[in-house]
Amino acid sequence: MRTINDWVNELAHNNYSLIIVEGKKDKIALNKLGIENVNSINEPIYLVIEKLVNHNKEIIILTDLDREGKKIYAKLKHEFQRYGIKINNKYRKFLIKHTKITQIEGLPTYIKNNFKEFL
Repeated sequence: MRTINDWVNELAHNNYSLIIVEGKKDKIALNKLGIENVNSINEPIYLVIEKLVNHNKEIIILTDLDREGKKIYAKLKHEFQRYGIKINNKYRKFLIKHTKITQIEGLPTYIKNNFKEFL
C-alpha cells in the first residue's frame, strides 16, 4: 500500500476484517469511499466487544487520530486482544504517516483536496 488510492481500494475490497469507527459520521465517510464493512460505536465499548468478539478473527480500528480517538483505540485494542482477536494496524499507521487527518469523518474531503491522483 503506497498511495491513498491503494489504502481505499484495499479497505473497500477487504471482506475478511471488520472496521470499527467512533461514530455514525465516520461510518458514512468511509461508505462514501466505497468501504462497506464498517461498524460504529453507538453503545458502551463493553457491549460492542461482546457483540463482535465471536464473529471476527481480525479487526481494523479506525478511531480518530486525536487524543480521545487514541484513548478509544487503546481500549478497544486491549479488550479485543484479550479475546484473541487480531488487530490490523496497517491502515491506521498509513493515515498517521501519510496524511495530516485527525478526524475520520473528514477523510473524503481531505482526499479530494490533497490527492489529485485519487480516482
